[in-house]
Amino acid sequence: MAQAVAVPPDTRDGGGEAHPWLTLLAVSLGVIMVMLDGTVVAIANPVIGVELKASLSDLQWITSGYLLALAVFLITAGKLGDLFGHKKIFLIGVAGFALTSLAIGLTSSIGMLIGLRVLQGLFGALLQPAALALLRLAFPGERLNMAMGAWGAIIGLSSAGGPIIGGLLVEHVNWQSVFFINVPVGAAALAFGLWVLRDGKNKLLAKIDWLGVLLLSVAMFSLVWSIIKAPEWGWGDSRTIAFLAAAVVVGAVFVFWQARAAEPLLPLSLFRNLSVSIGTGLMILMAFSMFGAMFFLTFFFQGVHGLTPLESGLRMLPMSAGMIVASPIAGILIGKLGPRVTIAGGMLITAVAMFLMSRLGVEAQFMDSAIPFVLLAFGLSPVFVGATEIIVGNAPEELAGVAGGVQNSAMQVGGALGTAVLGAIVAAKVSSVLPGYLGPAAAGLPPAQLEGLKAAASVGMAPPGLSGPAANVITNASHLSFMDGLHLGFVVSTAVAVIAAILALFVRAGRKTEGAPVHVG
Repeated sequence: MAQAVAVPPDTRDGGGEAHPWLTLLAVSLGVIMVMLDGTVVAIANPVIGVELKASLSDLQWITSGYLLALAVFLITAGKLGDLFGHKKIFLIGVAGFALTSLAIGLTSSIGMLIGLRVLQGLFGALLQPAALALLRLAFPGERLNMAMGAWGAIIGLSSAGGPIIGGLLVEHVNWQSVFFINVPVGAAALAFGLWVLRDGKNKLLAKIDWLGVLLLSVAMFSLVWSIIKAPEWGWGDSRTIAFLAAAVVVGAVFVFWQARAAEPLLPLSLFRNLSVSIGTGLMILMAFSMFGAMFFLTFFFQGVHGLTPLESGLRMLPMSAGMIVASPIAGILIGKLGPRVTIAGGMLITAVAMFLMSRLGVEAQFMDSAIPFVLLAFGLSPVFVGATEIIVGNAPEELAGVAGGVQNSAMQVGGALGTAVLGAIVAAKVSSVLPGYLGPAAAGLPPAQLEGLKAAASVGMAPPGLSGPAANVITNASHLSFMDGLHLGFVVSTAVAVIAAILALFVRAGRKTEGAPVHVG
């Protein structure tokens, strides 16, 4: 995730000497929680679904609720840091993230789990922008690049290790342990942060556009809720239409208010620059394609392919490990070729990777998925790295910090929408083809039982406790129908990546201005 923090040196107020490398360690401990959480939860989802009897939409909300909370609150969280001090906001974020992780591990209700994940996303939004602001305060300009390199390596290693750690914990302990692991890490980050972090806040205090926060939250909730519930309710159902209409109406009111608010949450003047608008769209499309597609791979590995959680984590390692190598290479290429060609090429590589995944079979071996995973790492890295230059570099200097928040929010919203939309596509495809795979047996099933089979097949599962010849027929039909849905989801992701590659051809490089915000890809 790229981050941006604007820290004008003459508007910061903090006491005491900063301890640069200790500051890096303190904020890294906090962010490691977030990075691990983002990857281990995907590994735990299939087990959570079984133990808590969660539906596909429930499992989507474990991810989507967290991402939406993060997306909606990132810009506000950055302003809170300016108002009250980044050290204070960072430590509140760390403590809240750890405590909500503990509560999630103790819950036995899928509804409560989803609610706590939303709360966890709010604390994560407090933590991330504050961490980079604290780094900027601690490191002088000539040493900041070195710190950012170490920061990027820590984030990459956390992402790569997440699937392995998650697989080990789910397989040998339980799914709750993937959340409990955040508690000792958070406690260490909190204690260490209280000791070494130097506070800083902006003397030019700004007001928070609370009405804007409310309107954006309601609009995004209405949109994603309608998409997730549409397979259950039906796209023509009055409830689906009502939520979609609410998203449009409230979204329009949000735009109207932003055009008139004295200090808007999201200044609309930012989007007068075509490159900023296209760059934001690129982040949404990239995250839509990646997060939406990745959501279903854990169900493929564990449900259809029969792998353990640890084996699933190992299967996904080539992508996260590949990004550690690909990110610095992408930075070099963008410096030499500019963002236009590099990002367009990266999205085309992403499209190839998605297409190869649409060809995966039930008995796919390690290399069948490893090759597209590596391609995906090298395709997505230029987008992560280049989005900073496109969005923030082309924004007016006085809106650079807001532009960084837009970049982060766009990725989170894109991920939530991708999970929801592709989930709806997969579920609809499974519902349409499953009766055909069941053959004559489908006609003799009660409607409620058939719907239950469809729900299980949507996550690659067959109902437990089956035996006899019918078990083989139902299991085979469930797996084949899920694969049809998975293939269609990856085909849609391929198309989205191609559209993003075309859009990338219309952007231009950002300005190289002195005192620009701090960025990390």
